[in-house]
Amino acid sequence: MMRSDLVTQPYPQPRRLRFSVDDYYKMIEMGMIDDYERSEIIDGQMVPKMTIGDKHAMAVDRLARILIRSLPEMVLVRIQNPLRISDFDEPEPDVVLADLTKYDGNRHPRPEETILVVEVSDVSLKNDRDVKLPLYADAGIAEVWIVNLRDNVIEIHQDPSLGIYQQVKIFKSGGQATSNVLPELSLEVDAIIPQTAQE
Repeated sequence: MMRSDLVTQPYPQPRRLRFSVDDYYKMIEMGMIDDYERSEIIDGQMVPKMTIGDKHAMAVDRLARILIRSLPEMVLVRIQNPLRISDFDEPEPDVVLADLTKYDGNRHPRPEETILVVEVSDVSLKNDRDVKLPLYADAGIAEVWIVNLRDNVIEIHQDPSLGIYQQVKIFKSGGQATSNVLPELSLEVDAIIPQTAQE
Protein backbone atom coordinates (compact mmCIF):
# COMPACT_ATOMS: atom_id res chain seq x y z
CA MET A 1 0.00 0.00 0.00
CA MET A 2 1.38 3.41 -1.01
CA ARG A 3 1.86 5.99 1.69
CA SER A 4 -0.09 9.17 1.07
CA ASP A 5 1.96 11.30 3.44
CA LEU A 6 5.12 11.28 1.30
CA VAL A 7 6.04 14.64 -0.19
CA THR A 8 7.69 14.39 -3.55
CA GLN A 9 10.27 16.96 -4.52
CA PRO A 10 10.93 17.85 -8.14
CA TYR A 11 14.34 16.90 -9.41
CA PRO A 12 16.60 19.93 -9.68
CA GLN A 13 17.32 21.02 -13.22
CA PRO A 14 20.80 19.98 -14.32
CA ARG A 15 23.24 22.86 -14.48
CA ARG A 16 25.10 23.33 -17.72
CA LEU A 17 28.85 23.37 -17.24
CA ARG A 18 30.21 26.50 -18.90
CA PHE A 19 33.95 26.94 -19.04
CA SER A 20 36.16 29.74 -20.28
CA VAL A 21 38.50 29.64 -23.23
CA ASP A 22 41.42 29.73 -20.77
CA ASP A 23 39.94 26.71 -18.94
CA TYR A 24 39.74 24.93 -22.29
CA TYR A 25 43.43 25.47 -23.01
CA LYS A 26 44.37 24.37 -19.50
CA MET A 27 42.42 21.13 -20.00
CA ILE A 28 44.30 20.56 -23.25
CA GLU A 29 47.65 21.12 -21.50
CA MET A 30 46.64 18.65 -18.77
CA GLY A 31 45.71 16.02 -21.37
CA MET A 32 42.03 16.06 -20.41
CA ILE A 33 40.93 16.76 -24.00
CA ASP A 34 42.28 14.61 -26.81
CA ASP A 35 40.52 15.72 -29.98
CA TYR A 36 40.71 19.46 -29.33
CA GLU A 37 41.72 20.28 -32.92
CA ARG A 38 38.20 19.37 -34.05
CA SER A 39 36.41 21.71 -31.64
CA GLU A 40 35.75 25.40 -31.10
CA ILE A 41 34.40 27.19 -28.03
CA ILE A 42 30.96 28.79 -28.31
CA ASP A 43 29.21 30.16 -25.20
CA GLY A 44 31.49 28.18 -22.92
CA GLN A 45 30.79 24.89 -24.70
CA MET A 46 33.13 22.73 -26.74
CA VAL A 47 31.39 22.50 -30.11
CA PRO A 48 32.56 19.98 -32.73
CA LYS A 49 33.69 21.61 -35.96
CA MET A 50 31.99 20.52 -39.16
CA THR A 51 33.82 18.18 -41.50
CA ILE A 52 35.46 20.03 -44.39
CA GLY A 53 34.45 18.50 -47.72
CA ASP A 54 35.95 19.07 -51.16
CA LYS A 55 33.73 22.02 -52.13
CA HIS A 56 34.35 23.75 -48.81
CA ALA A 57 38.11 23.27 -49.04
CA MET A 58 38.24 24.48 -52.64
CA ALA A 59 36.32 27.65 -51.78
CA VAL A 60 38.62 28.41 -48.83
CA ASP A 61 41.70 27.81 -50.99
CA ARG A 62 40.41 30.16 -53.68
CA LEU A 63 39.55 32.82 -51.13
CA ALA A 64 42.96 32.60 -49.51
CA ARG A 65 44.81 32.89 -52.81
CA ILE A 66 42.79 35.90 -54.01
CA LEU A 67 42.79 37.73 -50.66
CA ILE A 68 46.52 37.37 -50.05
CA ARG A 69 47.28 38.68 -53.54
CA SER A 70 44.83 41.57 -53.58
CA LEU A 71 44.66 43.12 -50.10
CA PRO A 72 46.98 45.78 -48.63
CA GLU A 73 49.94 44.76 -46.47
CA MET A 74 48.24 46.04 -43.34
CA VAL A 75 45.51 43.40 -43.69
CA LEU A 76 46.47 39.99 -42.31
CA VAL A 77 44.63 37.04 -43.87
CA ARG A 78 44.09 34.31 -41.28
CA ILE A 79 42.76 30.97 -42.51
CA GLN A 80 40.79 28.68 -40.16
CA ASN A 81 42.41 30.06 -37.02
CA PRO A 82 40.71 31.10 -33.77
CA LEU A 83 39.11 34.49 -33.16
CA ARG A 84 38.82 35.42 -29.46
CA ILE A 85 35.38 36.98 -29.15
CA SER A 86 35.09 36.86 -25.36
CA ASP A 87 36.24 34.87 -22.34
CA PHE A 88 33.71 32.18 -23.32
CA ASP A 89 33.76 32.34 -27.13
CA GLU A 90 36.54 31.41 -29.51
CA PRO A 91 35.13 30.32 -32.88
CA GLU A 92 37.36 29.38 -35.80
CA PRO A 93 36.04 31.13 -38.91
CA ASP A 94 37.25 30.07 -42.34
CA VAL A 95 38.79 33.52 -42.88
CA VAL A 96 39.52 36.43 -40.57
CA LEU A 97 40.89 39.68 -41.96
CA ALA A 98 42.81 41.33 -39.13
CA ASP A 99 43.86 44.98 -39.07
CA LEU A 100 47.64 45.10 -38.54
CA THR A 101 47.45 48.73 -37.48
CA LYS A 102 45.71 47.39 -34.34
CA TYR A 103 46.70 43.71 -34.14
CA ASP A 104 50.28 42.81 -33.16
CA GLY A 105 50.07 39.13 -34.11
CA ASN A 106 51.16 37.82 -30.70
CA ARG A 107 47.83 36.16 -29.86
CA HIS A 108 44.49 35.44 -31.49
CA PRO A 109 42.80 38.66 -32.68
CA ARG A 110 39.91 40.30 -30.84
CA PRO A 111 36.78 41.79 -32.47
CA GLU A 112 38.14 45.34 -32.34
CA GLU A 113 41.18 44.15 -34.35
CA THR A 114 39.05 42.36 -36.93
CA ILE A 115 37.97 43.96 -40.22
CA LEU A 116 35.66 41.19 -41.35
CA VAL A 117 34.98 37.46 -41.08
CA VAL A 118 34.19 34.90 -43.78
CA GLU A 119 32.39 31.61 -43.16
CA VAL A 120 32.23 29.06 -45.99
CA SER A 121 28.97 27.20 -45.43
CA ASP A 122 27.55 23.97 -46.76
CA VAL A 123 26.49 21.53 -44.04
CA SER A 124 27.29 24.27 -41.51
CA LEU A 125 24.91 26.85 -43.05
CA LYS A 126 22.24 26.70 -40.32
CA ASN A 127 24.81 26.87 -37.53
CA ASP A 128 26.68 29.72 -39.20
CA ARG A 129 23.48 31.75 -39.56
CA ASP A 130 21.78 30.90 -36.27
CA VAL A 131 24.74 30.68 -33.90
CA LYS A 132 27.80 32.38 -35.34
CA LEU A 133 26.20 35.40 -37.00
CA PRO A 134 24.58 36.62 -33.74
CA LEU A 135 27.88 36.01 -31.95
CA TYR A 136 29.77 38.16 -34.45
CA ALA A 137 27.05 40.83 -34.41
CA ASP A 138 27.10 41.00 -30.59
CA ALA A 139 30.87 41.42 -30.77
CA GLY A 140 30.48 44.37 -33.14
CA ILE A 141 32.27 42.83 -36.12
CA ALA A 142 31.23 45.20 -38.89
CA GLU A 143 30.89 42.72 -41.73
CA VAL A 144 30.52 38.96 -42.17
CA TRP A 145 30.54 37.12 -45.48
CA ILE A 146 28.87 33.74 -45.85
CA VAL A 147 29.98 31.83 -48.91
CA ASN A 148 26.80 29.80 -49.22
CA LEU A 149 27.64 26.63 -51.14
CA ARG A 150 24.09 25.31 -50.86
CA ASP A 151 22.57 28.15 -52.87
CA ASN A 152 25.77 29.12 -54.74
CA VAL A 153 25.69 32.71 -53.50
CA ILE A 154 27.78 35.04 -51.36
CA GLU A 155 25.87 36.75 -48.54
CA ILE A 156 27.32 39.94 -47.05
CA HIS A 157 25.93 40.77 -43.59
CA GLN A 158 26.50 44.37 -42.45
CA ASP A 159 25.55 46.93 -39.80
CA PRO A 160 25.44 44.90 -36.56
CA SER A 161 22.97 46.06 -33.92
CA LEU A 162 21.31 44.25 -31.00
CA GLY A 163 22.80 40.90 -31.96
CA ILE A 164 21.74 40.90 -35.61
CA TYR A 165 23.00 42.32 -38.88
CA GLN A 166 20.61 44.95 -40.14
CA GLN A 167 21.57 44.66 -43.80
CA VAL A 168 22.13 41.60 -45.98
CA LYS A 169 23.28 41.67 -49.60
CA ILE A 170 23.18 38.55 -51.75
CA PHE A 171 25.42 38.08 -54.79
CA LYS A 172 24.69 35.32 -57.31
CA SER A 173 26.72 33.67 -60.05
CA GLY A 174 27.95 36.34 -62.44
CA GLY A 175 27.91 38.98 -59.70
CA GLN A 176 30.67 40.89 -57.96
CA ALA A 177 30.67 40.91 -54.14
CA THR A 178 32.16 44.10 -52.71
CA SER A 179 32.91 44.94 -49.09
CA ASN A 180 31.68 48.13 -47.42
CA VAL A 181 34.39 48.14 -44.76
CA LEU A 182 37.27 47.22 -47.08
CA PRO A 183 36.76 48.79 -50.54
CA GLU A 184 39.78 46.92 -51.93
CA LEU A 185 37.87 43.67 -51.42
CA SER A 186 35.75 42.92 -54.48
CA LEU A 187 35.38 39.34 -55.65
CA GLU A 188 33.61 37.60 -58.50
CA VAL A 189 31.24 35.00 -57.09
CA ASP A 190 32.30 32.52 -59.77
CA ALA A 191 35.95 32.90 -58.74
CA ILE A 192 35.17 31.63 -55.23
CA ILE A 193 32.42 29.04 -55.51
CA PRO A 194 33.89 25.89 -57.06
CA GLN A 195 32.36 24.75 -60.32
CA THR A 196 31.43 21.44 -58.71
CA ALA A 197 29.24 23.38 -56.27
CA GLN A 198 27.25 24.86 -59.13
CA GLU A 199 26.45 21.58 -60.87
